[in-house]
Amino acid sequence: MGRPGSPPPAEENRCPLWGLPEELLLLICSYLDARALGRLGQTCRRLGRFTSRDVLWRRLARSCLNAGFSALGTDLVEGIPVKERVKVSQNWRRGRCQRNLLLKWKRKQVTLLMPWMQLDSEYLYLSQAEDIQAYWLRPNHTGLLRCPQAVFSGRREDVCRFVLANGHIVSGGGDGNIALHKLNSSFSFKFLAHEQEVNCVDCQGGIIVSGSRDRTAKVWSLSPGRAGQCLHTIQTEDRVWSIAISPLSSSFVTGTACCRHTSPLRIWDLGSGQLVTCLGTDFHRGAGVLDIFYETPSTLLSCGYDTYIRYWDLRTSTRECVKKWEEPHDSALYCIRSNGNHMIASGSSYYGVVRLWDKRQNRCLQSFSLSSPVSSPVYCLCFSTTHLYATLASALHVLDFTT
Repeated sequence: MGRPGSPPPAEENRCPLWGLPEELLLLICSYLDARALGRLGQTCRRLGRFTSRDVLWRRLARSCLNAGFSALGTDLVEGIPVKERVKVSQNWRRGRCQRNLLLKWKRKQVTLLMPWMQLDSEYLYLSQAEDIQAYWLRPNHTGLLRCPQAVFSGRREDVCRFVLANGHIVSGGGDGNIALHKLNSSFSFKFLAHEQEVNCVDCQGGIIVSGSRDRTAKVWSLSPGRAGQCLHTIQTEDRVWSIAISPLSSSFVTGTACCRHTSPLRIWDLGSGQLVTCLGTDFHRGAGVLDIFYETPSTLLSCGYDTYIRYWDLRTSTRECVKKWEEPHDSALYCIRSNGNHMIASGSSYYGVVRLWDKRQNRCLQSFSLSSPVSSPVYCLCFSTTHLYATLASALHVLDFTT
């Protein structure tokens, strides 16, 4: 109790918790869940500052949905307070978001347009017909400038797919060519790769892999003096819809149309071009694989016409996936993305349906229809810890989960 006439001690300094060593207080707080920790921080300003420390929220964030942590606990989004990411992750789980239409274009002018998209920290890259346009993202992904900051062109037919790699855009198109554009200069390079359209490409470590309707997959060099040189041509005996290089750059996987008697998912050695293994044994005819996403060198996701998302772990078995999720409305799945931890996002073939999945659960977590009443597939989607972007036949949509 203070001396007569002196002001009463601050309320927060009377808290008996402050008589404990800081290490013990951290240990006590480590037993609290997100709600209890947040309420403790509301009791006084000093506890508010103390309970906002990243060290207290990191444990909670690792089990949250899309909070920016890998399965091994690596922080993938440094610079943003972990407490804020945990709060936003609750919006992902509960489906609370604001929907916005960022761009719209006329379908009648590009009736065969199947836009593809890539995202980095500053720009959103979007293919429209034969061009790839770069749109500047406003800080914190609060929107984008509708006028593209750069346009990468030079094709005679539509871009099918493209990737960002080593400061370049690598794209495949309907003219059978692969094109390289340097992001920060006017340099571009193009070469004939396939007899028919290049449906898919991937690039890593100075190597390009491509797949085509002509039933071949090819490996290309980007080394100085050998750029555009074909290293291997693989007869897949089926149209190639999707392709992805392993994070270790030792192999790559192809997803084919499944119109023959071979597995639509096959892994090939990147150095020799030889078949390493086939994934799965229970695919039905026509169950083509439209998208593949590597999470780690030994785990990957696939989706396609058979309406399933499949999760493969090469350490356990190549004959069966370790888990699978079925699209509830029996729609083909055009695209998938993962945050490398608990969350998967998928794009369906009808009414622009985007679904969120928690790998720890068996059913869809949330769904959003972006094109009702006019039906359109979701051709591509990308997401950060706060926003999800989806491209449909005539529009680019965003879901903002910070609200």
